[in-house]
Amino acid sequence: MKAVVVSEAGGPEVLRYCDVPTPVARPGWSLIKVRGAGVNHSEIFTREGKSPSVAFPRILGIECVGQVEQTLNPDLHVGQTVVSIMGEMGRDFDGGYAQYALLPDERIHPVATSLPWESLAAVPETFYTAFGSLERLRLGDGQDVLVRGATSGVGIAFSKLVRALYPSCSITGSTRSADKGERLLNAGFDRYVVDDRNALRTKASFDAILDLIGPAAAKDTFAHIAPGGTVCITGLLGGQWTLEGFDPIMDTNGGYLAGFYSGDVEGESLQRLVAMIEDRRIDVRPERAFPLSQMRQAHAYLASRDSFGKVVAIPEFDE
Repeated sequence: MKAVVVSEAGGPEVLRYCDVPTPVARPGWSLIKVRGAGVNHSEIFTREGKSPSVAFPRILGIECVGQVEQTLNPDLHVGQTVVSIMGEMGRDFDGGYAQYALLPDERIHPVATSLPWESLAAVPETFYTAFGSLERLRLGDGQDVLVRGATSGVGIAFSKLVRALYPSCSITGSTRSADKGERLLNAGFDRYVVDDRNALRTKASFDAILDLIGPAAAKDTFAHIAPGGTVCITGLLGGQWTLEGFDPIMDTNGGYLAGFYSGDVEGESLQRLVAMIEDRRIDVRPERAFPLSQMRQAHAYLASRDSFGKVVAIPEFDE
């Protein structure tokens, strides 16, 4: 099969599209024919050698969608549409950057959907994370919401879910580049603010904040939360993993802190999300879709100042 293999840490050039042996199903593990794989910032971190637990060579990819190709599990059947996310996928064992992926049965979630593969590939990590974060924030109608790191895939997905579920909410998105402000407005945001080295250029406060920058911006984020409002820290786009120099008594500004971890995956929640997307006709198409053979270009795009929204990779098959 074709796969994208990383043999050493480095830039996009270490992503090698090549032939590798196709895995075979075994007890507890099923073989999935990958029809689409999300491309994520965490995979860039791993490629760069910033995930100490990951040993190379490795096929990256923390999520994928596709069909069951081989299985010994009576609860799965060949041809079934499935989603897989996290569970050390692409880290402890090979992930979704391949035509086929051998995955633990407990991490394979059947879904009933009519979404095309390219759109379904944008859902697992991105929309599931946005959906979980939305539930943590416990939004109400008419609230002012800020999305910090709004141009990311999760940021765009979150805004689409808020628009569909809470249409009276006002949504502001932050971006490090004012040039992307117009794109945020075109994507459905009501307004945008510039994030200048983790400091927002606004004095406004918000009822709820989804912070995708993470600990690097947390103190400034709480400076913009209204009393009694909630901050949900979900992403780590700021490159800092833990809070430092943060006083939980003084720096929370009367707000509440929540978080969401997409590794806590429930099959029922995934199906509920997919059904809601179809029922409400939410546009989940990715911003960019690359052939699997162009993974270097996909990583370069996602890491660039031009990146916007969700990026997916689609394996090519001779069919």
